[in-house]
Amino acid sequence: MSPISESPFSPAQIARERLTPEEYEEIVQRLGRHPNKAELGMFGVMWSEHCCYKNSRPLLKQFPTEGDRILVGPGENAGVVDLGDGLQLAFKIESHNHPSAVEPFQGAATGVGGILRDIFTMGARPIALLNSLRFGNLDDAKTQRLFKGVVSGISHYGNCIGVPTVGGEVYFDPAYSGNPLVNVMALGLMETQEIVKSGASGIGNPVLYVGSTTGRDGMGGASFASAELTDKSMDDRPAVQVGDPFLEKSLIEACLEAFKTGAVVAAQDMGAAGITCSTSEMAAKGGVGIEFDLDKVPVRESGMIPYEYLLSESQERMLFVAQKGREQELIDIFHRWELHAVVAGTVIEEPIVRILFKGEIAAEITATALADNTPIYHRELLTEPPEYAKKAWEWTADSLPQSTVTGIEINGNFQTWNQILLTLLDTPTIASKRWVYRQYDHQVQNNTVVLPGGADAAVVRLRPLEPWQSSLGNGLEVHPLAKGDLQRENAISLASESKQEEEVIPLFTKAQGRETPKLSPPLSKKEAPLGIIPGVAATVDCNSRYVYLDPYEGAKAVVAEAARNLSCVGAEPLAVTDNLNFGSPEKPIGYWQLASACRGIAEACRELGTPVTGGNVSLYNETVDAEGKPQPIYPTPVIGMVGLIPDLKKICGQAWLKKGDLIYVLGMGESSQNSELSSESSKIETSPTLGGSEYLAAIHGIVAGKPPRIDFELERKVQSVCRDGIRQGWVGSAHDCAEGGIAIALAECCISAKMGAEIHLSFNSEKVGRWDEILFGEMGNCIVVSVAPKNQEIWEAYLQEHLTKMWQKIGLVCCAESPLRVVSGDNQALIEVAMGDMGDRFYNAIERRIASV
Repeated sequence: MSPISESPFSPAQIARERLTPEEYEEIVQRLGRHPNKAELGMFGVMWSEHCCYKNSRPLLKQFPTEGDRILVGPGENAGVVDLGDGLQLAFKIESHNHPSAVEPFQGAATGVGGILRDIFTMGARPIALLNSLRFGNLDDAKTQRLFKGVVSGISHYGNCIGVPTVGGEVYFDPAYSGNPLVNVMALGLMETQEIVKSGASGIGNPVLYVGSTTGRDGMGGASFASAELTDKSMDDRPAVQVGDPFLEKSLIEACLEAFKTGAVVAAQDMGAAGITCSTSEMAAKGGVGIEFDLDKVPVRESGMIPYEYLLSESQERMLFVAQKGREQELIDIFHRWELHAVVAGTVIEEPIVRILFKGEIAAEITATALADNTPIYHRELLTEPPEYAKKAWEWTADSLPQSTVTGIEINGNFQTWNQILLTLLDTPTIASKRWVYRQYDHQVQNNTVVLPGGADAAVVRLRPLEPWQSSLGNGLEVHPLAKGDLQRENAISLASESKQEEEVIPLFTKAQGRETPKLSPPLSKKEAPLGIIPGVAATVDCNSRYVYLDPYEGAKAVVAEAARNLSCVGAEPLAVTDNLNFGSPEKPIGYWQLASACRGIAEACRELGTPVTGGNVSLYNETVDAEGKPQPIYPTPVIGMVGLIPDLKKICGQAWLKKGDLIYVLGMGESSQNSELSSESSKIETSPTLGGSEYLAAIHGIVAGKPPRIDFELERKVQSVCRDGIRQGWVGSAHDCAEGGIAIALAECCISAKMGAEIHLSFNSEKVGRWDEILFGEMGNCIVVSVAPKNQEIWEAYLQEHLTKMWQKIGLVCCAESPLRVVSGDNQALIEVAMGDMGDRFYNAIERRIASV
């Protein structure tokens, strides 16, 4: 007879733990017996995709993970990179998709709390948050409920805990109607002498439970996150955790203080799978075992059984391994912060997790069986693209109505390019996200250099609070940036919008009718012996429509855009953390999308020299409707990337700086063809394309075509030229051409600056077949910059040397009263839109829709 037939559990009970019959048989074989209820639950959560990556782990092995600056790569709570001069940055991205779908406020809030614990568990103080959010159509009432709840949850937790939310992205598409995505990235500056790892060691060392109490909230959250959403998912509300940001603030301070004593051997956040995950992972990574007594655990509810203790995902809890004899020292620290701290276990030699309850063994499992030696599924990859992709690739722009220099007729209605531009600016995906980020405290800690919406990436000053090991000195000294508040005197802050919108930042002077950043005075040697203030830039990016249409090429474009956004603020891209949001890998199309995207990410990271330090995999992002049909999201591999800014005085935003500045486009030659720099072997087409574009989806209602391809040789050169131009002081503003093409990029620069522009494109009207392709077509490798006239000669000589013909001077920045005016090479008017009209559409798009439902 099979193990299933002899099991004390019914097939339905086994399935409720998200285990297959085959997996149950494997459990019986490993244990040599049937599991009890608690053990079955432990296997259920630890063998879920959320915890063990059983479908994705083979694919993740192809990611590059090593580099000169990589201190900690995949496998720990967060990655850590070396920023130089003793500064080290921890960073990570995580998802909280399913919880946010059923309980948007708490789902999003606890997502913030969880990623912050990953950061300070390493010994780093959290300094910034970013988020990548995706929802359905904003005109839909359900979408608005989810949208408002998620944003409110993020703002609540981040604002209360005192970590600024400095940037991110928000997309709206019907593909996410039933399954929103909530990905949160956090950054932290290392404060401890040694990076805190999670592997337990030292036989006989005590195991401490610290932080909050344990209750029944968040039961089985890891398994819940590894299944499709259905009409019955609202019944899984208990799987959503409840967070307390004020308690976590105390936990941050207590943990960092504890780490600095040197008495902590290892630390692990109790996140997904709670006590089960923390005990098994710490034991497995250290090659030891842990004996843990549930009777010692502080509880908030009575009558809990081992199954509930072990699967609870109550928030703000940690597990420490302490040096024997120093446990009371640590307990006293946590009590001083009014937190629980008890010795609840011991490190043992036998490599097992032994759980005690009421004096008896409640569970006993080999640690590696839970945390490392888990099922791995090598799915069969489609030998050719699926039918939907083939059909999409057959589309060409020739199937669209003919366009002219003045506009295009769509369904019998003629629309000018002015109207098209304003419609795209009013599209929620492109429009200003100020309704979102105005709810976030993006300036707490006083280190935010670029406000949300002001540049292509967030910029944060690096100001350690602890002694710092100078590479120029012989010992510990106070880092120059920790000596005082230098923000107002020595950093550049770039406004995202008008002074009325950001009144709390008095960092601007009036010049030529607009606000301009104050120039930073030179630092005295006493203030900063290094002579500079370093910073870190961060971004999260993903054009999921590209990835849906071509997962391999689309994923490469995602990585390239993230690096490009960092380069647009003058930062050197360093490393990546990824959040892979996909549908079911058990379906051939879903696995093809996942495998192809992973291959694209791996290649792009190698090409751009940005190793992957870790991340998160979120699969089964599908909504099963009432008829039982699964509706997957677009494949969405979100890339979080960090970059180093050596000197904060040498950065820029996307807004034009002065009337009369010259406007250039990098990466696009006068023929829009990459004839000089493209690899002869690849012959990659880098012209603007309407395939997968926002224009095609928003104006024509079509999702088809091939998305832009990345020429990495050109991409590296364009980004390098942009960074060098910023650091030399030649480039005053920089903005990449993304959704909506060059016309939207130019409009956004104008709107941010409240200054118009006169643009002369090199294309003659009689030679252009499709003006929509020129104006709104999308491409990689493309950045719009502005340069002061005094720097024109040296700048163009530099461009000619490094980009040869792959650049154009296309226009001039005008005064505040001027419109955005775009003309062809033979002076045919294409676009002329007033600043007020563009600003109204751009800034009020989201508010207008929320007010109307």
